[in-house]
Amino acid sequence: MRAAVLALLAEQPRHGYEIISEISERSGGFWRPSPGSIYPTLQLMADEGLVVSRDEGGKKLFELTDEGRATAERQVGAPPWEQIADEVDPSEVSLRKSGATLAAAAMQVSQAGTSSQKKRAVEVLNEARRALYEILGETTSEDEEDE
Repeated sequence: MRAAVLALLAEQPRHGYEIISEISERSGGFWRPSPGSIYPTLQLMADEGLVVSRDEGGKKLFELTDEGRATAERQVGAPPWEQIADEVDPSEVSLRKSGATLAAAAMQVSQAGTSSQKKRAVEVLNEARRALYEILGETTSEDEEDE
């Protein structure tokens, strides 16, 4: 967590929720830290003299001190979110993106579709759900290799 916060604050000052969003976006959604992990980390880093905060529009804006910048510069290797993204199976990334785009399409039908279109969309989604569970029930040669 600390390495990610240092890397992001080295780019620019940020609010806590901006840090959460940026980590999530850069990791492709595979790492979304909670406020319960970000804010204690920021407080600890403030206690260590690595960051300072100031109020901006009712929110705390965090930025690195000179010591914090020096610490960030000493970090080696890929940023933590890249390490996490590199460890993820590419098919997992594709599956999540497809699920997200399907959910977005369903939301559009929900908001703009006619009653008839909504009923058809429910049928399509129910069939997709059934088909996905059917896939899980299949045994593949890859599954047999894992055993």
